[in-house]
Amino acid sequence: MVGVGRVVAAAALARAALIGRAAATLTAAAAGLLLVDDRWPVVAVIALVTVTTGAQLAALGRWPGLVTRRAAAIAVDSILVLAVLAVSRGSVAYFCFAAGAGAVAGVLLGLRALPVWAAHAGLGFTVIAEVLRRTEPPVDIVAFVVAFPMAGALAGVGAAMATTALTHQLELSAHLVASAQRSAVASERARLARELHDSVTKTLRGVSLAALALPSVLRRQPALAEHLAGTVVTGATAAAQQARELLEEMRFDVRNLAAAVDELCQAWSASTGIPIRVSAAAVEVPDQVSYELIRILREALTNVARHGQARRVSVELAPRPHGLLLEIADDGVGFAVPADLSGLQSAGHFGIVGMNERARTAGGVLRIASAPGSGTRITVHLPLGEPGTSVRGHRRSIGAR
Repeated sequence: MVGVGRVVAAAALARAALIGRAAATLTAAAAGLLLVDDRWPVVAVIALVTVTTGAQLAALGRWPGLVTRRAAAIAVDSILVLAVLAVSRGSVAYFCFAAGAGAVAGVLLGLRALPVWAAHAGLGFTVIAEVLRRTEPPVDIVAFVVAFPMAGALAGVGAAMATTALTHQLELSAHLVASAQRSAVASERARLARELHDSVTKTLRGVSLAALALPSVLRRQPALAEHLAGTVVTGATAAAQQARELLEEMRFDVRNLAAAVDELCQAWSASTGIPIRVSAAAVEVPDQVSYELIRILREALTNVARHGQARRVSVELAPRPHGLLLEIADDGVGFAVPADLSGLQSAGHFGIVGMNERARTAGGVLRIASAPGSGTRITVHLPLGEPGTSVRGHRRSIGAR
């Protein structure tokens, strides 16, 4: 069975061979208009080649799989060669068309087209012998003309080599694309596993432990059982919320970070009623970095809604020399920031600890500037080497809804 790469390569090169053959044949025929008295055979050749080449190109464009029907294609092309020979009466236009037929055979059959080339060459030498018998040209012209029949074999070998090379290149490209897709799928699976482990799995583990303890304490300690039941309900609700947030985050197209930032901010403002000002520049960063930044932004906005008591929020995404900046600022109540952000975990501020870890995962640095009554400013700076960004920033002020 002919591979997909072979079909694509053969169809492309067959079209090129047909176009090249038509161009060479029509040029030779047109030149003959200036050299012969009887022009009707030349006009007939031009018409025949134009019509048949157009029909072949149309059929090949509509059904590229025709190149797999090699015997039928070679038979049809050989009939066309004989038709051009009969109409042209053995002129140079015929030899150009025959050379093109050799190239077409090389595309379809590869080096197995040797019998076809031999048949075309034999017919060509027969035509040359008849022409020389009738005209008796000078010796130097004879040596040149006798080489005509071999042009088909040379063109065929070249076409066969080109088809093999193009097929190999297409198969290699397809293999590389498939490998990249498999790698992307594996990376996405690993990311989802990590997210589930960090959020839903841990919550469900706590729910499971509380549920296991319920039967043993239900009769002996009703108050504790009631507390454990509340823990199960709270944990199940939290797990459902975490799963919902994870699914919502998967909706965002992280390939367009600016649009994802804008969409997330709009949705947050609509749900909280807090006005937010967004300045997002179109930047090009790896998808994994975009994903971590979106998670940091979501967590920061969640904290503002839960604890910040802010009246206004601003979000900025902008390139910096050799890096990228994401900044979330609010005018809320603020808090005292410890020197070591890891110390926030003991105080129950797991969201900020998670943002810090995500910033490090993306290769960046997270900084928090805040004080009681002075609002909070969170900045993430990512050193990306050459940013390669074309800044097409836009500013949007999103009001309460």
